[in-house]
Amino acid sequence: MRIAIVAGELSGDLLGGRLIRALRVHYPDAKFEGIGGHTMLAENFTSHYPLELLSVMGLVEVLKHYREIKTCRDQLCQYFLDNPPDIFIGIDAPDFNLGLETALKKAGIPTVHYVSPSVWAWREYRLKKIRHACDLMLTLLPFEAAYYERHNLPVAFVGHPLADEIPLKNDQAAAQQHLNLPPNKTYIALLAGSRRSEVERLATIFTDTAAWLNKKIDHCTFIIPLAREEFKAYFENETSAQLDCHFFAGDSRTVMAAADVVILASGTATLEAMLLKRPMVVAYRLAPLTYHIAKYIVNVSYFSLPNLLADQPLVPEFLQHDVTPENLGKAALNWLQQPEKTAQLQQDFIHLHQQLAQTASQRAATAIHSLLTKTSTQHS
Repeated sequence: MRIAIVAGELSGDLLGGRLIRALRVHYPDAKFEGIGGHTMLAENFTSHYPLELLSVMGLVEVLKHYREIKTCRDQLCQYFLDNPPDIFIGIDAPDFNLGLETALKKAGIPTVHYVSPSVWAWREYRLKKIRHACDLMLTLLPFEAAYYERHNLPVAFVGHPLADEIPLKNDQAAAQQHLNLPPNKTYIALLAGSRRSEVERLATIFTDTAAWLNKKIDHCTFIIPLAREEFKAYFENETSAQLDCHFFAGDSRTVMAAADVVILASGTATLEAMLLKRPMVVAYRLAPLTYHIAKYIVNVSYFSLPNLLADQPLVPEFLQHDVTPENLGKAALNWLQQPEKTAQLQQDFIHLHQQLAQTASQRAATAIHSLLTKTSTQHS
């Protein structure tokens, strides 16, 4: 049994490593190859190219490396056509993997795409490409699976690995102790994002929000995890110098667990905050041109994952010009001043957590095994 997997970035590498372990239950002697990182390599995976080649972000970076990436895909495609694996699994990286999947499926190789692109939000025309590309879509979120079912595409909802990883109940006091934070203070976490562009747009607004809140709350401390050490400079200004701020190198999950409320950029961190049962205020600012274009092509009522999952406004979210210190500050203060609302939110989060905790890797492996069994039956 030869199983080909291509992961496009670090998050895909983590999914890939867990998936390989789960697939070995079904196929203990399987050989795994393609593109992966440290987590997959630790599972005796053979990577034909370094993961870093596909991990470029942003239009300019992708264009700069376009020729190199295209050569990689062409060569990898030819290799798999000449040496057909029993199945190909593309993990995320739709711009790279969907084209590869299309060529391999056309050659009769079963194909799976793990982690749905956001076709339900924008660029719905990609559905046609997905239909031609993969025999099975594996989604992390239930509303994504419902979307594919409405469009008659083969899909399986497998759950989210983070929901399996993070316990249903989290100890806030233990998290504060782990970070050496004294008790009996109000802790507000500020997470401006993991990408430089996000931090550039949000860090100053977040520190101004902290200053606004500092005037309203006694014994208020702001805890700020940094995805990179150099991001600290974006938070250090005359305003933040007057505040009680503690910075941490990474460890954003523990910082959020320790907080009484979290103010954060939209993204996967909102899902983590939800799984940690923390009340939150979500903000997002795009480059002006990107925002202008997005207004006309994005088709969703909400943009934060908790609200998308619940299909209702569980948490306040602010976009573009509405991202102001006063708006963010008032929303955070509402959580702190209304403990009964926070308690209800936490119950809602427990319900959503239970929906997502499905032993994702095992379910994904079982769905892939079923596809292979069905394919071999059809060919026999």
